[in-house]
Amino acid sequence: MVNRMGAFVIPFLAIYLGVGRDFSPAQTGVAIGLHGLSGAAGTMLSGVLADRWGRRPTLLVGQFTAVVPIVGLGLAYDYWTIVGFAVLASFFTGAVWPAYSAMMIDIVPESDRLRSFSLNQWAVTLGSCIAGLGGTVAAQDRHLLVFLVDACATLGTALITYFLLPETLPGKAAAPRTAAVLNRGLGAVFRDRTFIFLAFLNFVLLLVASQNTTTLPIAMTADDNGPAVYGWMIVLNGVLLLGGQLFVPKMIAGRPDAHVLALAAALAGVGFGLNAFADGAWFYALTVVIWTLGEMVHFPATSTTVASLAPVLMRGRYQAVLSLFISAAWAVGPITGGFVQGGLGTAVLWLGCGGLCALVVVGQLAAGPSRERRIEELRLAEAEAPEVPVATGS
Repeated sequence: MVNRMGAFVIPFLAIYLGVGRDFSPAQTGVAIGLHGLSGAAGTMLSGVLADRWGRRPTLLVGQFTAVVPIVGLGLAYDYWTIVGFAVLASFFTGAVWPAYSAMMIDIVPESDRLRSFSLNQWAVTLGSCIAGLGGTVAAQDRHLLVFLVDACATLGTALITYFLLPETLPGKAAAPRTAAVLNRGLGAVFRDRTFIFLAFLNFVLLLVASQNTTTLPIAMTADDNGPAVYGWMIVLNGVLLLGGQLFVPKMIAGRPDAHVLALAAALAGVGFGLNAFADGAWFYALTVVIWTLGEMVHFPATSTTVASLAPVLMRGRYQAVLSLFISAAWAVGPITGGFVQGGLGTAVLWLGCGGLCALVVVGQLAAGPSRERRIEELRLAEAEAPEVPVATGS
């Protein structure tokens, strides 16, 4: 939450480049694109380092090192200097999340992971809301202030990591010497068809979810709903997440993950699909409520399932590959949605979103039995030896 409270750079980067530094839309697009690619590269490296080097040193290097390019972004004027700082900032901040997620899985017992991921999602949402409000205020004063606050939040998170978080990387002796859980390379994750299919279904669903920040405001504006109405839709989404996220574990605990993930996709499909018929603000608000319910369910259920699919010694790498699919969805989704909306029309876009979600529902239900068998096999294999985290202290 502390880290997200200061995460101003990403949502305000386009405004900063276009308005604060007066770069062209093409230059802004290139910078943001390189920023996204660099973040994906950072997550992949982080996943490997978190498993081989340790969660704590990976976190510390990423967090402390990211401070410098974040401040540099606010001070630089030359275009390519800004691009360089943006690439470095994205790389090192991206390197944090696989290690952080792997550490959460190390710390929290399997029976409590659904609750822990729900709580984490709630904290991320709260921090992001605070960042949005704070960034708006800061950007009206001085753009440099946006980057300084982000750097301070990143530094504060690094200090919390240094003083309060021990190493949690399980020792190799803690994992059974079976082929299912050997400490193999990153390629082994991509050869895990059960996991890759889950990541692909998640990718498809996020293609739809990404329309929230791109084609949805365009469609609302075309229906004579101004920017203020879209702003209230974002507020509604945040309020629902903050008010309901913590109740999700109790509602879905003990249910098959395939059914829960299918429900999340169905809610997203209905919510975004109904946009084809929406015109007034109240109708759009109804659709936001529906797909937000799906969002509440989707993220903790996906995180918990991936945690169960990842062998003990490869947790960081599985989280890195999952992050790669997520980043790809948020990059491809807006581009694809824009072409569909511009070429075929808004109604086709929203009905297509509903159709994609329907395919995800079918895919989740079809993959459920084999995924449950894989999880149970891995659980039995890892029961051969106790998992003892290597706590090296702070």
